Amino acid sequence: MQKRKLGKSGLEVSAIGFGAMGMSQGYGPAGTREESIAVLRAAVERGVTFFDSAEVYGAGHNEELVGEALAPFKGRVVIATKFGFKDPVAGPGAGLDSSPGRIRRVVETSLKRLRVDAIDLLYQHRVDPAVPIEDVAGAVKDLIKEGKVKNFGLSEASAKTIRRANAVQPVTAVQSEYSLWWREPETEILPVLEELGIGFVPFSPLGKGFLTGKIDEKTTFDATDFRNIVPRFTPENRKANQAVVDVLARIAERKKATPAQIALSWLLAQKPWIVPIPGTRKLERLEENCGAASVELTPSDLREIENAAAKIEVRGARYGAAQEKMIDR
Repeated sequence: MQKRKLGKSGLEVSAIGFGAMGMSQGYGPAGTREESIAVLRAAVERGVTFFDSAEVYGAGHNEELVGEALAPFKGRVVIATKFGFKDPVAGPGAGLDSSPGRIRRVVETSLKRLRVDAIDLLYQHRVDPAVPIEDVAGAVKDLIKEGKVKNFGLSEASAKTIRRANAVQPVTAVQSEYSLWWREPETEILPVLEELGIGFVPFSPLGKGFLTGKIDEKTTFDATDFRNIVPRFTPENRKANQAVVDVLARIAERKKATPAQIALSWLLAQKPWIVPIPGTRKLERLEENCGAASVELTPSDLREIENAAAKIEVRGARYGAAQEKMIDR
């Protein structure tokens, strides 16, 4: 797999990373520990070197899983994790806490769970309005000086917050949702990242599974699947949004690829410092995602996608009201 550098930081990772959240929460019942570890290790064998976790995913389960799976590959992989919530067991509903003391406690716990001496990339999971971002960046800067953290990142942060944080401690990467059906980062985030030399890591690059073409208005989700409460995933909105998948499918047929591969390839074509992190629990989906790095979209392909997408109005909010309140704008 090709490699990419996250901005001017010099942190080099595989062009396509791996978002591990779904192995612990969000998308219905998780697989067995053995199955998850097998998929994570298979990702390394296929050239993936960039893995994304968080303290809050599965209340620590995810970090432990990633730590166990990737322990044999120490020095060969880059592991990112996140802080920012008050109580990982209660989850995001308990509220935010990015106080310097909390950050330090999270890091000590994450180091043990991940079985590493230093965290390669530490993100603030959501911006905490109660704590100045300068204090957050300063706390991470201290941890970097101590050798416990290597790089600082932000998630779902506004352009203004990114600038303020970067002035205290250079930001290596910003993580936000970005795909053909959620393009808000193009307005303010991508320009400021380009200006400051910061990498961009799109999560949900396959639209929470919708852009794979495997979901339609008749699809039913497990009772524990969070897509049941996402406005964009109501049956009527899924039916309306099928138009986006139809565009991908048309290009995919011509390229002898899949809609998911075209969606990921489109992201890679936007900027050389963009590294999407699709997640999966299945080996065949892993192989499909990795294969996207080899799909080349020509300028003509990209224009065709752009022209078609411009005529489509994507229906439904990407989050419920409670989650939307946590987005820094």
